Amino acid sequence: MTKLGWVATATSFLMYIAYIPQIMKNVNGDPGSSIQPLVAAINCSLWVFYGIHKKKRDWPLVIANAPGIVLGLITFITAINQ
Repeated sequence: MTKLGWVATATSFLMYIAYIPQIMKNVNGDPGSSIQPLVAAINCSLWVFYGIHKKKRDWPLVIANAPGIVLGLITFITAINQ
């Protein structure tokens, strides 16, 4: 299960890195949806909070969702600032 947790962490991290092309499009004047990245950032914030505040911290969960907060918010902000 530990290995599965870290594999899931890696794939989650890659999923949020996929926001980078959308951020670039937003900055270049071709904005995408702002709702999905905002909801993703909120969701990731909740999971990070949960993972940190468990009796035994769940680091794969925290690490997997932390990029989603940052990249989701950047994507949201760049989408609404067009």
